[in-house]
Amino acid sequence: MTESPAPESTLQAALTEATDTRVIVAGTDVLDRTGNVFTEVFGPGALAQPVADENTWAVAGDQVRSSLQQAGVALAEPFVLPGTPTVYADYQNVERIREHLRTRDGVAVVVGSGTLNDLVKLACAELERQYLVVATAASMDGYAAYGASITVDGFKITRYCPAPVAVVADYGVLADAPARLTATGVGDLIEKVPAGADWMLADALEVELITDRVWQLVQGPLRASIADPEALAAGEVGAISRLADGLLMSGLAMQANQSSRPASGAGHQFSHLWEMEGLGLDWEPPLSHGMKVGLGTVALCALYEVVLRRDLSTLDVDAAVAAWPSWEQTEAQVRAADLPDSVTEAAVVQCREKYVDADQLRTRLQSLVQQWPALSGRLRAQLLPAADIEQRLQVVGAITHPAQIGMDLDRFRATYTRARLIRSRYTLLDVLSEANLLDDCVAELFAPGGFWAERPWS
Repeated sequence: MTESPAPESTLQAALTEATDTRVIVAGTDVLDRTGNVFTEVFGPGALAQPVADENTWAVAGDQVRSSLQQAGVALAEPFVLPGTPTVYADYQNVERIREHLRTRDGVAVVVGSGTLNDLVKLACAELERQYLVVATAASMDGYAAYGASITVDGFKITRYCPAPVAVVADYGVLADAPARLTATGVGDLIEKVPAGADWMLADALEVELITDRVWQLVQGPLRASIADPEALAAGEVGAISRLADGLLMSGLAMQANQSSRPASGAGHQFSHLWEMEGLGLDWEPPLSHGMKVGLGTVALCALYEVVLRRDLSTLDVDAAVAAWPSWEQTEAQVRAADLPDSVTEAAVVQCREKYVDADQLRTRLQSLVQQWPALSGRLRAQLLPAADIEQRLQVVGAITHPAQIGMDLDRFRATYTRARLIRSRYTLLDVLSEANLLDDCVAELFAPGGFWAERPWS
C-alpha cells in the first residue's frame, strides 16, 4: 500500500476505473443536460421510463421530463411511487419495480436518491438492463456504486449488481435537499475514515489486500468532502459539491473493486444490524441508513482510540489461541446472539466464511504482533478522533448518541460484539475478537472516564 497521499482524483479521471458507469455529469444547472446524456448513452431511439417517488418527482421530475422531451426521447408514463411512507429498501419493492419495467422496453431513468436508486438498480440487474440516475440529494454513496443494499427476508446485505451507466448530479438540486438528507450523506461518507483503517488491518493481515488506485478514489477526496460541516449545514453549494463528489468517488471505487470493501467497514455493520432489527423503520420519515452509519462511525473511532492506547506487540498469542473457540462453539455463539430469526442462518454462513482454525489464528496474530509498531502509526494517521467525528456530525444535524434513536445502553453496548456476526467482512471487531481483547476494550468505553461513560443516557 502507498503510504503517501496521491493527488486528488477528479470524477472524470475516476471514470476510467469504473466498470459500469460511462458518463457522470455533475455541476450546477445540469438537469437540462439529462436528455442529451440519455441519447448519448442509450441512443436516440431508446424509450425512457422515469421512476421516482412523489417527493423526488416534485423536486426534479418536470425538469427531467422536459429535458428528455427536448432531446427527442420517447417517454413512458412516469412510474411514481408514494412519497409517504418513504419507499423502503426491501426486496418486495424491487419486485414491484421490476414487474412494472418488465412490461415495457424502456430504459429506467431514476429521479431520486438512496433507497429508490438501489431498488431500481437491482430490478434492472435482474432484467439485465442498464439505467440512468438523476440524483436529488447528497445522501449516500450508492449512486455510482456496484451493488445495492437490500433487505431480503429480514437480512440486509449488499446484493452485487451493475451501477448505472450514467449519473446526472445537479449541485443546486442537492444543496436544496432537506438538511436531514445532507446529514445522512455526511454520516455515510465519514465512515470511510474508520473503514479505511479496517481495510488497512485486513491488508496487513493478508485477509483482503488494498489496491492503491481504488484506495485513492475514496481516501483522496475524503478529508476535503467533510472538512466544512458548517457550510454543509447551511447548504452552501460549494460544500455540497465536495460532499457529492466524495460520495460519487466512493461509488466508483466500489465499481472498480467490485465490492463495497473500499467504502464500508464496521461502522456500516452497526447500521446494518440495526436495520435488520427494524430500528427506526416505523419513524416518519424512517431513520436513514446514513444517520445510523454516522453513529456507528463515532462508536468505531472511539474503539480505535482504546485499542491504540495498547501495545499489541506484547499480545500473549498463546493465551489468545487457547481462548479461541472452535467453529462449533462459534456457531453456537451466533445462534445465541439474539439476532432476528430471519437473520440467524445467514449470519452463520457469513461467520463461517471468515472463521480460521487455531493454527491459522496463531500465524495471523504473530503477524499482528510483529507489524503493530508500524501499523499502529499508520492507523493513527488514517483516523480522526471520535470527538471530532461527533462534533462534525452534530453540526450537520446527524445522530451522535444512541439515546437519540431510543436505544438503551445495554443494547448499544452489545452491538459492539453482535455487529461482526452478520458480515464476513474483516474489521477491527474481528481483530479484537481473535486477539481475545474485544470484551475488555468495549468495557473500557463504558467504564468511568470512558468515551460513552462521559456521554450519559438522558
